[in-house]
Amino acid sequence: MSDTPFGFGLPPEEPENGDEGKKKDPAGGGQGSGNPFGANPFGFGGLPGMGGPGGADNPFAAMFGSLNPNDLGAAFQQLGQMLSYEGGPVNWDMAKQIARQVVAQGTADGTKDASVGPAEKSAVEEAVRLADLWLDGVTSLPSGASTAVAWSRAEWVEATLPAWQQLVDPVAERVGAAMGDVLPEEMQAMAGPLIGMMRSMGGAMFGQQIGQAVGALAGEVVGSTDVGLPLGPAGRAALLPLNVEAFGKDLGVPSDEVRLYLALREAAHQRLFAHVPWLRAHLFGAVEGYARGIKVDTSKLEEAVGQLDPTHPEQLQEALQQGMFQPEDTPEQKAALARLETALALVEGWVDAVVHEAAKSRLTSADALRETLRRRRASGGPAEQTFATLIGLELRPRRLRDAARLWASLTDARGVDGRDGLWEHPDMLPTATDLDDPDGFVHREHLDFSELDKMLGEAAKGDGGKGDAGDGDDKA
Repeated sequence: MSDTPFGFGLPPEEPENGDEGKKKDPAGGGQGSGNPFGANPFGFGGLPGMGGPGGADNPFAAMFGSLNPNDLGAAFQQLGQMLSYEGGPVNWDMAKQIARQVVAQGTADGTKDASVGPAEKSAVEEAVRLADLWLDGVTSLPSGASTAVAWSRAEWVEATLPAWQQLVDPVAERVGAAMGDVLPEEMQAMAGPLIGMMRSMGGAMFGQQIGQAVGALAGEVVGSTDVGLPLGPAGRAALLPLNVEAFGKDLGVPSDEVRLYLALREAAHQRLFAHVPWLRAHLFGAVEGYARGIKVDTSKLEEAVGQLDPTHPEQLQEALQQGMFQPEDTPEQKAALARLETALALVEGWVDAVVHEAAKSRLTSADALRETLRRRRASGGPAEQTFATLIGLELRPRRLRDAARLWASLTDARGVDGRDGLWEHPDMLPTATDLDDPDGFVHREHLDFSELDKMLGEAAKGDGGKGDAGDGDDKA
C-alpha cells in the first residue's frame, strides 16, 4: 500500500482538519488536576497545555489557545457537529463538504473548477452520440446511455457520493466498532456514552478521509466509470471537460479525438452496466465480500487516538493515511479477491477490446490513446490508492491485457453475438484460470443457460410449480 494514499498531499489550510483535533479533546480530557473531564479514560498522550499552569484551570483554553481567535467560532461549531452526529458509520455530510472544499482549492497545477459552458456541453453530447453510433457496429449490446452530460468537478462529487457510500460503509462500520474496542475492557461496560462519542468521532474521521479522497479524485477523473465501477447514476454517460482537456494536454493528440475516445470508453461501460442486469450488484458485492474479510489494525488505531494533539491535527491524518487495514490470509479472502480482480479485468478488457475495434479505423491516434489508458489503469492512479486506503483494496485490473486479448479472440472465433452472449450469466464468463489459457476457453463448448432455464421452467410447470419465476432470478 502506498505511503501517500490518494497520491495527494493535505490541502493547505483545510479548516476541517483543524477542527478534527479540537473535536476529539473533550472526549479525552486532560491530565491536570483542574480538568473537569477527570482522568484520561482513552489513554491519550499528554496534550500540549493540558495540566500546565494555564491549562489546569481552563481546559478549553488549553485546547484552543493556539488558534487564531477568529477561528474559535468555527471550531466550536465544528466540534458540536462532530459530537452530535448520530448517523451511520461515515459522516457523509462532512465528506461532501470537505470534497467540495478540496475541489474549490483547485489541482496542483493551479487549475480551478469552473461551470460547464454551453459549447462544452454540446461537444460532450455530440461525442457520446457519435461514440454510440460507432459502438453499434462492434457490440450486440444496445446503447446504455439515455442522456449525455458534461460535469464540473463539483457536479461529479455530488453525483458519485451515493456509490461511494455503498462501497465504503461496510468497512467504516468495522472501524466504528473497533473505535470502541480501544478502550480498556474493564471500562467498556460503564463507558457507553463515551463509546458512542468515539464512534461519532470515527464517522467524522472517515468523513474527512473520504472527503479528501473524493475531492482529489474529482480533479483527475474524466468520466463516471474511471475505476471500472459505475459511480454515477444509471444511464447517464458523463465526461468532465476540464479534466478531459488536462488528460490530453501533453499527448500531442487533437482535443476532439481525445474527447471522442474517452466518450467511446464511457459509452461502452454504460452499455455493459445497463444491459447486464446482474453486473453492478456482482461488482459491488465482490467489493463488499472482500471488505468483510478485512481486519482493522487496532494497535495502529489505538496509537493514532492516543497521540491526538489538537495543535497538530495533521498527525492523525498522517496516521490514518498509513493504513489500518490488513486482508485476512484465508482461502475465503483470497477467493473474494480473485473474483473481484477477475471481474474488473473482464469489464475493463471488454471495454478496451470493443473501443479499439470501433476506433482503430476512424481515429489516427487510437493506438496511442489505448496504450495511454492501459498504462494509467495498470500503474494505479488516485482511484486505486483511494480504495487502498479507505477499504484496504487496490482496484486495479491487473490482467487487463490478458482479458482484452481473450475478448478479441472470442470475437474472431464466435463473432460479436457469441462474445457478448457470455454476459448473459456470471457462470458463463471466463475465470482467472481461463485468462491463463485463452485459446482453451475460446474453443471450449459452453452450456447455453437460456436452454437450461427453459428446461427447468418446463420441468417446474410439469410439477405444478411456477417455472417462469426462476428466469428473472437467474439474472439478478
